Amino acid sequence: MMMMMMIMMMMMMIMMMIMMMMVVVVVVMLMLLLLLLLLLLLLMMMMMMMMMMMMMMMMMMMMMIMMMMMMMMMMMMMMTFLCLIVML
Repeated sequence: MMMMMMIMMMMMMIMMMIMMMMVVVVVVMLMLLLLLLLLLLLLMMMMMMMMMMMMMMMMMMMMMIMMMMMMMMMMMMMMTFLCLIVML
């Protein structure tokens, strides 16, 4: 009887150990998954930031070109005016 009890106890201990190991492995896996998700999120954020920066740069360039065009137009207008005045 005592032997049986001992064997049963040993079995229980082994089972408990296995269960604990499984739990630990699962927890580790979950942590890894979380880390991966975080990394992905970070990457996405970085990409978004880069895209935003690119968009901003493009907008700035467009604005600059528009300004240049406006300046050119103004210069042309001024020149025409001057020409007109001189003609007169």
